[in-house]
Amino acid sequence: MKRFILLATIATFLICQTGFSQVKMGVKAGLSFTNWDGQAVNSLEKLVSVTNGMAQTKMKTGFYAGAFADLPLGERFSLEPGLYYTQKGYTLSGNLEIDKLNFLGANVSAQVRSHYIDMPLLFKANITKGLNIYAGPQVSYMVMNDLRLSAGILGINFLHQSIPMTDLFKRWDAAIVGGVGYQFENGLSLNAGYDYGLTKIDKGSNFSSYNRVIRVGIGYRF
Repeated sequence: MKRFILLATIATFLICQTGFSQVKMGVKAGLSFTNWDGQAVNSLEKLVSVTNGMAQTKMKTGFYAGAFADLPLGERFSLEPGLYYTQKGYTLSGNLEIDKLNFLGANVSAQVRSHYIDMPLLFKANITKGLNIYAGPQVSYMVMNDLRLSAGILGINFLHQSIPMTDLFKRWDAAIVGGVGYQFENGLSLNAGYDYGLTKIDKGSNFSSYNRVIRVGIGYRF
């Protein structure tokens, strides 16, 4: 956290030195494909039990959206701080026994829905005209977290229940972000990146579970 604050301070200093006329603003939005790496199943054992080993984790599909600033650092390099809302989490499905509901079934799924505010500070390098790569640190704040339970048979869902889980997870998370993008001359851009979480998300640090996020989206630089 202290290192990120230091980098943010340096970025602010560079913006002041470069002049606001050279700073360009933009927006980005797209899909987020998220999962947990580590002991993800164990971190939900108080609510859901896996039976006969017949369960699997799946990526949760969500979206992200936000704004960024593009600060030139020469002809080929730039600094890009940003602020984004991102949906994260993961899905566990299969033979799940939900103790609170006394229900067992092969079509039961438990989906963790996490809502984060991401604050990346990216260093971007232009490889060729339009093509760029980027990497840097990211600090995230979790706004809300819940567990969505659902069950169905023959394609018909007959159970939906949401259980708050915000207090079981840490509010702050840190990650390393990297990716590739393409900037068109008309301001539009395409980007694909990956967030590698560094902090255990369980509040008691009892389980080694970390956020993993794949992002694919578009942007526009004004």
